[in-house]
Amino acid sequence: MIQLRSIAVSMGVLALAACGGQPEPAPAQPDAARPDAAQPPADAGGIAAADAVFWGGAIYTADDSRPTVGAVAIADGRIVFAGPEAGASIWMGPETRIIDLNGGAMYPGFTDSHVHVMGVGQRERNLNLDDVLSVAELVSRVEAAAAEAAPGSVVYGRGWIETHWPEGRFPNRQDLDAVSPDNPVILTRADGHALVANSAALEAAGITRGSVAPAGGEILFDGAGEPTGMLIDTAMYPMGELVTEPEGAERGDIYAEGAMRLASLGWTGAHDMSVPYTDVDIIEGLAEADRLPIRTYLSLNPDGYAWLAPQAPRVADDGRVITRAIKLYMDGALGSRGAALLEPYADRPETSGLAIAEADETISVMTQALREGVQVNVHAIGDRGNRHLLDWVEEALSQVPEDERALTDHRWRDEHSQIIDPADIPRFAELGVIASFQPSHAIGDLHFAPDRLGDDRLVGAYAWQSLLDAGAHITGGSDAPVEQGDPRIEFYAAVARADLTGFQGENWHAEEALSREDALKFFTLWPAYASFREDELGSIEEGKRADFTIFSADIMTIPAEDILTVNPWMTVVDGEVVWESPYSFHHGEE
Repeated sequence: MIQLRSIAVSMGVLALAACGGQPEPAPAQPDAARPDAAQPPADAGGIAAADAVFWGGAIYTADDSRPTVGAVAIADGRIVFAGPEAGASIWMGPETRIIDLNGGAMYPGFTDSHVHVMGVGQRERNLNLDDVLSVAELVSRVEAAAAEAAPGSVVYGRGWIETHWPEGRFPNRQDLDAVSPDNPVILTRADGHALVANSAALEAAGITRGSVAPAGGEILFDGAGEPTGMLIDTAMYPMGELVTEPEGAERGDIYAEGAMRLASLGWTGAHDMSVPYTDVDIIEGLAEADRLPIRTYLSLNPDGYAWLAPQAPRVADDGRVITRAIKLYMDGALGSRGAALLEPYADRPETSGLAIAEADETISVMTQALREGVQVNVHAIGDRGNRHLLDWVEEALSQVPEDERALTDHRWRDEHSQIIDPADIPRFAELGVIASFQPSHAIGDLHFAPDRLGDDRLVGAYAWQSLLDAGAHITGGSDAPVEQGDPRIEFYAAVARADLTGFQGENWHAEEALSREDALKFFTLWPAYASFREDELGSIEEGKRADFTIFSADIMTIPAEDILTVNPWMTVVDGEVVWESPYSFHHGEE
């Protein structure tokens, strides 16, 4: 019989999962079973009874040979039947749970193929600034936080983004000094590639008018030659010494909270990026203790390469946690003008962005990874960052003969792939590089990318359909906590290519939006391929693992704007209900 997986998380997380202004839950009631299944046989035709049968709503498979089915039966965490409703009855026994979708819709489990699970958990514990609408509001939030902070302690927050603010500028140290002259204040921009600090934090970190930014970073100075408080990319590193990182059991708790938050939104899997290798044991321990509701696929920070290489892929808890990749960086972010461009920024022509990686060092890592079977996933946003990545992959492949490679299909990934020179688009398929996109970046960036790039460079920007047409593999995620991490927003962004109000803007290339069929694969089958698991994940087919996402309405047919209004109803991983909304269809055991 299907069981509710026991997830030990705080009541605060449960409250978080149920937020959103929904009505109070009605008392749970039994599933509404079909009349012809009221008395299911214990065994029919020698077939062992299933643990559960799903029917009563649209069921999409992401399988081109059979895009939809009427019913799905599961047993021992696997799909044993996917077909017409009439064929499901032989799988039903007295202990089979009959789950009537009651007009909802079921899909293969949605996987976020670029997310930071620890960051999602931390977002709710730190000063969350993702809804701040102005410098004035930012200052007000800091003032309130500083009033509650212990004398001299650091006030840390994350999530602000200035592109819509009426002041039309970055915040600066003077803004923060006015409300927190003594407590250091460090506020990271939403993209994680820039921060603003007050004078107390700058002094504690030793940053002065005479400071020189490290390679791949930038310190912004005002007209008087003093630091403004804005630090870009590698220039942020000294501030890390001032922020206390959680350790031990607390670190595990935060990770579990982040994973539960993702499950409550409908994600069944997460490709977790930039993970410290020292966290792998913690994450695996959560899975083995039944505290990890979703499956995770880990990409480690570069310093974890030597630890990972001898054991890649490292598999724990029957595949609930797999570690086989490292994450590298080519450049910074577009919003903070750290993305490396081939030509200068249109709105700041004195800079072309920041190159973080060095060619010789990166190619050396790549050639070693080819020989040792480690997947290489590389952050690249600007067209120069993306071109260098492709050039260096090409060079690494030329240096390692095929018979010396651990894998015939390396499946390396370009994480973000945001701005690509059109001449480089065919190279993704030629070199076997997967383009890993986060659609919500495109619908947020549309408000400032034209200013940063100019109209001509918008050709090749967020070029989802062009990459597909050129034969490349692509995969979709959210980059939470940079973005909200909501599969409904990501699916909407992929098919509408417009912001949450429906605004698209001129020259934003609506032709790059995906069809709904491709958008479904973008978050299901294609993430499975990008993690070497397409044989057991990503589609609803007999024999595959029973991972499902159930929403309250059919996102494949409703108007695009209505996608944002559907509710997550149930999240199923390995046949176990790891999260279920108390506001969903009536549910219970038959």
